[in-house]
Amino acid sequence: MLQPETAQPERLAVTPREPLIDGFGRRHTYLRVSVTERCNLRCAYCMPPEGVDLKPRAELLTYEEIARVVRLFAEMGVNKVRFTGGEPLVRKDLETAIAAASQTPGVECVAITTNGVRLKRKARSLRAAGVNSINISLDTLRPDRFERITRRKDFHAVLEGIEAALNAGFHNVKLNVVVMGGVNDDEALDFIDFVKDRSMEVRFIEYMPFQSNGWSEGRFTPWRETRAAIERRYTLVPHPQNAGPSEVAKTFRIADSPASVGFITSISEHFCDGCNRLRVQADGSFKTCLFHAPETTLRDAMRAGASDDELERMIRTALLLKKRQHAPIEELQQLSNQTMTLIGG
Repeated sequence: MLQPETAQPERLAVTPREPLIDGFGRRHTYLRVSVTERCNLRCAYCMPPEGVDLKPRAELLTYEEIARVVRLFAEMGVNKVRFTGGEPLVRKDLETAIAAASQTPGVECVAITTNGVRLKRKARSLRAAGVNSINISLDTLRPDRFERITRRKDFHAVLEGIEAALNAGFHNVKLNVVVMGGVNDDEALDFIDFVKDRSMEVRFIEYMPFQSNGWSEGRFTPWRETRAAIERRYTLVPHPQNAGPSEVAKTFRIADSPASVGFITSISEHFCDGCNRLRVQADGSFKTCLFHAPETTLRDAMRAGASDDELERMIRTALLLKKRQHAPIEELQQLSNQTMTLIGG
């Protein structure tokens, strides 16, 4: 049996169940699992200056519980699992959870989103455990600006982490860049220059409003402005993967380059109609939309002895409450949503 933080998992069995379809006919095949609320950076758009109240370790899902959650969702048609945080690499023995997910029948892709600070020493073990795809958050290529954004001095560690991921043989490496007006919106071309000779993708993400994260209309930069800045120097060719109904990024190949660029347009052009994502937070809270409050807690149910069938009913009941799309920006600014570090992205 899988022990909470150390043992390697055995191959897990799957009993097929009905797919996860909400009230608007959207089929959900992508699960994001946060493994920790902790982070070794303090990015203002993710964590408020005063920090957050972290839950005790005992209130977070164990790796055994995470494995059970992943198996159950896989039985209901989930084929992609992404591990997030906080910063997932600050949790000890994360490879245990990754290996369990990668060995779950039905799971075709195991991904991770990291800030890259600890990636240099973890890249090879993550790949060995079963990670297929890795996203690295980096909002600037200037060390002094990095320190202002993150309140930490780990810029060069992140660059080393990026190189370690490429050297470890990852073929699907993306850089996530949150574009903030007056902060880093002048660096789009710098990021294209950074990736243009690498087999990588840089993704420019529209700044989204969350609790105490400093969002304002002046800080918001629509994706079309970022694209226009890039096209002053580079030719962007639409990528075939744009055709996918659940694809969240508008993706382009950079002409005469192995690299590509994507734009996450959550605010100016939402992609709710094709949403296939669900989220389980580090404490087991189940969330059907990034901008909505958690609908239920799987942790409490599991620890009270709930069967898989009972958990399934909880999940499906919550899914039926999922709205067609998130609220307009005027309302999002007023929502008392959680901070991004607690949600898990």
